Amino acid sequence: MMKFLAVVACVLFLQGCIHKVVTVPAKVAYKTTKYAVKGTAAVVGAAIPDGDDEEDEKKSKKNKD
Repeated sequence: MMKFLAVVACVLFLQGCIHKVVTVPAKVAYKTTKYAVKGTAAVVGAAIPDGDDEEDEKKSKKNKD
């Protein structure tokens, strides 16, 4: 019975440590992936024009009339 209480006490006291061990790597992976995706999107956006300049020219022509 004493061993069972010791195990339960250890589990309760170490919950914060277990939480950190699980969440810190997940947060690091999330942030790394997030910045990699943003960087890739920026490169693709720079390499593949989307025609915004043409739309701006049409708007400026309408405003001049």
